[in-house]
Amino acid sequence: MSSKLGLVKGLYAIVDVDFANRQGLDPLQLADALLAAHPAALQLRAKSAGARDTLALLRVLQARAAAASVPLFANDRPDLALIAGCAGVHVGQTDPKLADVRRLGPGLAIGVSTHDLEQLDQALLDRPAYVAIGPIFHTSSKRDPDPQVGLSMLEEAGRRARAAGVPLLAIGGITLERAPAVAAHAQLGAVISALLPDAGLSGVTRAAAALHAALGGRP
Repeated sequence: MSSKLGLVKGLYAIVDVDFANRQGLDPLQLADALLAAHPAALQLRAKSAGARDTLALLRVLQARAAAASVPLFANDRPDLALIAGCAGVHVGQTDPKLADVRRLGPGLAIGVSTHDLEQLDQALLDRPAYVAIGPIFHTSSKRDPDPQVGLSMLEEAGRRARAAGVPLLAIGGITLERAPAVAAHAQLGAVISALLPDAGLSGVTRAAAALHAALGGRP
C-alpha cells in the first residue's frame, strides 16, 4: 500500500462498535489494545451509531492512531473521515462510488469492498488504495454476510490485484490458523472476532500481534 500512509503487509484490525458492545467492551479500550500491537491499519466500523457519536469516536481514535503511526480508516462515511482527519475510508458496494468519494475528499485513501471477481475487476479499474474481497470464510461479525468466496477465489483475486498493482485485503472469518493461507495471496487480512481471545481484553494485544505476524506483518 501507499508508503505515504505507512500501510504495510499484515493485520488490518477492525474495531466494530456493535461487536465490542456485545462483548461488554469499551471500543476505545479495544482500540488502544490493538494499537499497542502496531497493526498495518485500523478501521472503525460503527454501523448502529449515529453520525455525531461516530465522529466523536473517530476524532479520539485518529489522535491515538496517529501517535502510534497507524493509519485510521472510517467505514462507510467519507464525510466523517474528512472531518476527523482520518487517513482513509472504506466503502462497500452500496456506498457512494469511488469517483464521488474522490471528489469529496481528494486526499483520502479509499478502500473498496468486493464479493466476486466481476466486482473486483471493476474496482481495480478505479485504482483504489486497496481492494477488499470476501468473506473468505464463514463470518459471524455481519448479520447478513455475502456468500463465502473461499481460498481459490482469493488466489485468483490476488493474481489480478498484483497485475493491476493494487493491494488486496482479504476479509471474513480469518483466524490465526487460517492467516498463513490468506497471506499467501493477500497483502492484508481484516479481522474482527479473532482479535478477542478467551482471555478477553487483556489478551487482545498479544492476539493482534500474533495475527499481524501470521499475515506477514513486521513488528
